[in-house]
Amino acid sequence: MRQAWLIAVLTACACNQGPSTATAPAAPSPAASTPAVRILMLTATAGFRHDAIGTARDVMASMASVNNFALTATEDLGRISAASLGEVDVVMFALTSGELALGAEQRAALLEAIAGGKGFIGIHSATDTLREWPEYGRLVGAYVTDHPWTQAGRVLVDDPTHRATGARDAFSIEEEFYVFADNPRPRVQVLLRLDAASVGTTGDYPLAWAQSFGRGRAYYNALGHFPATWRNATFQSHLLAAIRWAAAP
Repeated sequence: MRQAWLIAVLTACACNQGPSTATAPAAPSPAASTPAVRILMLTATAGFRHDAIGTARDVMASMASVNNFALTATEDLGRISAASLGEVDVVMFALTSGELALGAEQRAALLEAIAGGKGFIGIHSATDTLREWPEYGRLVGAYVTDHPWTQAGRVLVDDPTHRATGARDAFSIEEEFYVFADNPRPRVQVLLRLDAASVGTTGDYPLAWAQSFGRGRAYYNALGHFPATWRNATFQSHLLAAIRWAAAP
């Protein structure tokens, strides 16, 4: 029944005593006391391990503090479970890699959580993760096959109106730019793309996209190879917008 349900969802796309002249302290507002977004950030690797993982976790912790997010950053694959995922709004695979040892129940729990209305965010090598699990490929949007340009390049905003886009202006950044097994554009809403001329080539190279996944939302951003990328204000702007979009319809 669980599998049939999932397929159907994916297809359907102290009060004061007496008078006082003192001002009573204001009660904390719900917005201040309740996290706006609960994020589970997974950085586990079973393949290449990026030097940027530590920086990514630090940057996300800072962003969480400023934006009233509740962040759980972990490499414990046991956190991918129905019980754990039920307590978060967004699952982030940040710089993950390889065939992570997720059992059948864990895989079903992840798909059901997102298809049931939660958000998924994949960053950089999330597309070099779980290549032998096609349903994950559908969730993340594509699998990387090459990174021919590790240099400064220009990133163009393909869809400035989408709520997950973040900063609206093109920007230049030094990155490891990905090429994917097939262009995901027919299946997703492309938000950012590489200015091919800026790296001396031609063609269409999407770098960030968003899509519906059942009743949930999935976002991917191919940037994030270097620690400097995570510290980049424009990248953070895009990431922040993606988190907010993924967390709520």
